[in-house]
Formats: sequence, structure tokens, C-alpha cells
Amino acid sequence: MTTTALDTTFREAFREALRDALQRDPLAFVMGEDVGAYGGCFGVTKGLLTEFGPERVRDTPLSEAGFVGAGIGAALGGRHPIVEIMTINFSLLALDQILNNAATLLHMSGGQLAVPIVIRMTTGAGRQLAAQHSHSLEGLYAHIPGLRVVVPATLEDARGMLWTALQDPDPVIIFEHGGLYPVRGPLSPDAGPVDIDRAAVRRPGRDVSLITYGGSLPKALAAAELLAAEGIAAEVLDLRTLRPLDTAAVLATVTRTHRAVVVDEEWRSGSVAAEVSARIMEGAFYELDAPVARVCGVEVPVPYAQHLEQAALPQPESIAAAARDVVGGHG
Repeated sequence: MTTTALDTTFREAFREALRDALQRDPLAFVMGEDVGAYGGCFGVTKGLLTEFGPERVRDTPLSEAGFVGAGIGAALGGRHPIVEIMTINFSLLALDQILNNAATLLHMSGGQLAVPIVIRMTTGAGRQLAAQHSHSLEGLYAHIPGLRVVVPATLEDARGMLWTALQDPDPVIIFEHGGLYPVRGPLSPDAGPVDIDRAAVRRPGRDVSLITYGGSLPKALAAAELLAAEGIAAEVLDLRTLRPLDTAAVLATVTRTHRAVVVDEEWRSGSVAAEVSARIMEGAFYELDAPVARVCGVEVPVPYAQHLEQAALPQPESIAAAARDVVGGHG
């Protein structure tokens, strides 16, 4: 018996993941600004308040430090909170709670105090939300020991990463790229939990590796299509988890293709792309036939004007151009 894939959006896949978690885990609850009656700033929690009630879907005051701290306290008390922060820039208001409490308490208590909290937040640009709501700061959180950082970029991961994250005794940050929410595609009705430990090859290739994550994955895949028309076979690696980074998968793809382009919407300096590039140089230097290239966000506050915003972000054409330079015209 086969199941027919359903046409769905990333927004709906994230919502179904939350619904599944609330149904299966009586200790789980959702909390955040406007997650209840309003249905979430991006509509992800729409309908959950009616279905599960105000004890399981809790609206909070406009205080990220306050409600993230309350979530940490609930996790310490044995509950499994799923905390939503509207956009990644607002998470900076809770950075003290995340960095100094959630990430450190297990270590500082000698293993006595686990903090099984999941924090969801929207990241990324490309939606004309101007400089304050278009950050990509995933690398900041991937820098912090004690956290697990995951970035779903496929419908299967959007649907399946949350449940796996809830089973983790440590704090897990889930970054959801806002540009993916309306994207549609097929998803199996029996889609369920997925692995959050390993990267995934989304397209095999032999000539160059395009290494990326999150909202940049569709752009990397589109760039691979452009390159294929020119006889260049690009392999696309979706990192999926930024901490702990699947270094083995990164080195494996470089060993296969001998060239790498790392694509990252973050600003270039101190980015995830910088870390991936360094690990390639440390672990696969003698496999490289060309220097590692990076395609990152331009180092300016993200513009509001649409044409300037698009120019400031990695695009399929700029990714393909970097790959051509790395390959050197030899497909």
C-alpha cells in the first residue's frame, strides 16, 4: 500500500509538527507572543489554541527575556516547552537567558539540571522587512556550547525536526527561514520524526560541492540546475544542523568533488560559511583542487528596497558564478 503525498506549505508542515507534539507529549506546550488567538505572527500556530486550549498554547507578554526565562524554568520543572520568538532579532533580547542559563545549567550543575527546551524563531531576509527584521544570526547561536542548532530546509525536515528536538535533553534552537513559509511541495501524510545529527546530500555531483543550509538551499539547487546546463555537475549538501556541525559529511563531499562553494545568507565575517571553510582547510586541504569560495550576504544592514535587498543576498546566479570560478571552466 502506498501513500499519496499531499501538497502543503512549510508553514503547514511546521504547524503539523506542533500539533503532533502536543498530541503525543502531555508535557509539551507552546508559548510566545501572539501564538494563541492571533495564530502566530507568521500563522504557524493558527488554530492550535482552539484545539488544545490556553494551558497548552500560551500567549505571553512582550518580553523575550521574561518568557524565554519562564520556558527555561518550566523545562527545569519537568515540562517540555516549545518557545516561539517572532524573529531572530528579538532573540537578542533573550540572549542572556539562552547563553547564560539554558546553555550552561547542565554543565554548571554537574549534570543535575537538564534544560529540555525547544526555541523556534524565524530567520532570514528577502521579504522587505528592512534591517531590523532580516537578520541571519544562526552562526551566533552555533557558536555557543550547550545548544543544538537545527535549520530545516525541506518539508520533511520542517515536519520532522521538532519531535526529535523534543527528545533531546539539551536546549535546541530551530531556525525557520521566513522566505520558506509559503513555499509549497509534496509531503507524505505519514511523514514523521527525522534525524537531526547528519547533513544530507540533496543533489549528487562530481565537479563542485555547494554547501549550504536553510533558506539558501533552494537557491543552491537552482544554481546547480544552471550549472548542469553548462555541463558542470554540482553536488548540493544541506548542513541541516549547525551545532554540532556534521564535519564528516562536509569533508566527504569535498573529497568527492575536490572543489567547494559555501553559501550562507549571513554576513561573511564570522559566519557559518567561515567555520565550514576553516574545517575544510583543516580536514581536506590536500583534496582541494581550488580554494574554497564563499557566497554570503553583503556586509550592510539589509536594505528595504526590493532590488537592493535581492542584490545584498546570495542568488542562484551569484552562486553559479562562484562555482564556475572554482571549477575554472572545466566541467
